[in-house]
Amino acid sequence: MKSADQNDVIVPTIAIVPAPARIEVLASPAFRLTPDVQIAGDPDAGAALAALIQARTGDRSVLAHGRAPITVRIEAGGLEPGGSAESYRLEVDEESVSLVGTDAAGLFYGVQTLAQLITRQGEAFVIPAVRIEDAPRFAYRGVMLDVARHFHSAETVEAYVDRAAALKFNVLHLHLSDDQGWRIQLDSRPELTDVASGSSVGGDPGGFYTKADYARIIDHAASRHMIVVPEIDLPGHTHAVGLAYPQLAEAPVLSDHIREVAEQHGGALPTPGVPYDGMAVGFSSLRIHDERTYDFVTDVLTELAAMTPGPYLHVGGDEALGTDPEDFALFMARVTAIAVSLGKTPVTWHEAGDAEGIAPTTIGQYWGFLTPTDGMDEKARGFVAHGSRVILSPADAIYLDMKYDAGNPLGLTWARGVTSVERAYSWEPGTLLDGIGEADILGVEAPMWTETIRTLDDIDEMAFPRIAAAAEAAWSPATTASELRTWESFRERVGGLGPLWKSLGFGLPHSDELTWATR
Repeated sequence: MKSADQNDVIVPTIAIVPAPARIEVLASPAFRLTPDVQIAGDPDAGAALAALIQARTGDRSVLAHGRAPITVRIEAGGLEPGGSAESYRLEVDEESVSLVGTDAAGLFYGVQTLAQLITRQGEAFVIPAVRIEDAPRFAYRGVMLDVARHFHSAETVEAYVDRAAALKFNVLHLHLSDDQGWRIQLDSRPELTDVASGSSVGGDPGGFYTKADYARIIDHAASRHMIVVPEIDLPGHTHAVGLAYPQLAEAPVLSDHIREVAEQHGGALPTPGVPYDGMAVGFSSLRIHDERTYDFVTDVLTELAAMTPGPYLHVGGDEALGTDPEDFALFMARVTAIAVSLGKTPVTWHEAGDAEGIAPTTIGQYWGFLTPTDGMDEKARGFVAHGSRVILSPADAIYLDMKYDAGNPLGLTWARGVTSVERAYSWEPGTLLDGIGEADILGVEAPMWTETIRTLDDIDEMAFPRIAAAAEAAWSPATTASELRTWESFRERVGGLGPLWKSLGFGLPHSDELTWATR
């Protein structure tokens, strides 16, 4: 791949990602961005569009007061198909640009598409003549950021929100607790941040979000039409909880696998009362038959629910290898009931799908492979059997922390080795799991675990361009329903976004699989 400093490369395609539901290229000449262009209509969407145009063109004089051929407005229920939520219609010809959204979110997503369409033509910037009607395939389109293995500041989280929102994601899942650290301040349990927040993988510094930090993240996400889903991982991944409340923690269950991970990646084996900075998982557990455990969970979830305006609370449930299976089922039933009592919809990882007694509204998050192993698909089908739905996060496709290149020091390879951009793209949600059809899928989420990821630059290095593959799986029509939904089309469209993403400060890694346009 050529870097931005080499000869200019222009990808001759309309670079929109995720692919829209319908697009028609018109015969009209392109619309030229000139100094007498003015944006009229909805002020919030107009300001967002102006900022994107100025970033892309590098010229604040492009937009001035004069004629007003770019209009952005909301017409509730006024679009096809069906006037659905988050949808928009965009029409561009030589004389004008019209963007209409069914709601503020739809208008915002239309602005992102319009910014992607800006193309350099010689020394001028133009928008090609098109007609687009677009709406999301799935209601839930998420990214997850693990801030427990390595802590990431509120500023970094906000920057990741900006990147995700530009690709029409509408959920930020924050993994706020794990064996390595606790990351959210709670008045009801101050010991969690006083005692359990100071460590990270590899002995790096820890950290936590104050309540003001957390509110700031929520507000920033809301301004980009994203909700926040907080996760407290229970009953495993709780070594840090045991630092603050040793009376609630079982002794670590050490296996040969945990010893192998410690030997391979460094760090000591987990020891009660000692901060854990290794990478092994599955050794920790809370005491399932101690009522003090449920007092703790109730305090934590009650305060977190009050701090979080979105509908979901994620209560973990993965890799609880240190917990007896019957105890695990009992625990998940009680914890999901607590979440429901707080007016929230519980979300768990797929392991809880066969736990009898879990709240029937519980959403399951599948993190198994594209070809399921070890009964992971059967557990995911359990949520559908309860009358609920699933979120799809196949680890060997859209776990963004998996290595995309064997030589890259960042990332891991446990999910079937190196995850190429093509593999990240080439899967179909509607046929991923037998017995789970379109109506059973709430959405798609791309997690990023941070055992090796310390900075925003690291996040960019691992996210792009595979995050765009996840965005297309979540937003765009099924692979059988659109001629744009092919690997060949995707790689060209993504490559064409290089100039926009670079102008917005997104770090773009080298890749042998695609070529970044540079103008």
